[in-house]
Amino acid sequence: MASIFSRIAAGEIPSYKVAEDEKHFAFLDINPMAPGHTLVIPRHEVDYLFDLSAEEYGELMEFARKVALKLKKAVPCQRVGIAVLGMEVPHAHIHLVPLQTEADMDFRAPKKTLSAQEMTDIAKAIAEA
Repeated sequence: MASIFSRIAAGEIPSYKVAEDEKHFAFLDINPMAPGHTLVIPRHEVDYLFDLSAEEYGELMEFARKVALKLKKAVPCQRVGIAVLGMEVPHAHIHLVPLQTEADMDFRAPKKTLSAQEMTDIAKAIAEA
């Protein structure tokens, strides 16, 4: 059975899409650490980021870089943090998190709650940046 992220990228599960190409998909995390917290995935389902081929890994990182640049334009922040944990969903993914301080990237902290309209507006702003 396909992972939840594969189903999101395929459009089977709704998401707040911010960017996509034929090999990658980026969407807002529904339990964000900060407004604009984005997940970047390869469409090719692989459990562990470092199991990607060198070519796939490089392409994913370049896609994530492009998304991070758009994210920084759309969401006021000092930096965009990047993290790879890969423990909660068996599909390689990169977290891009708008940061004001390093403390903003504490995965143990309570997650933010944003309305559907706020999520839609943020996704649109990133997509259009």
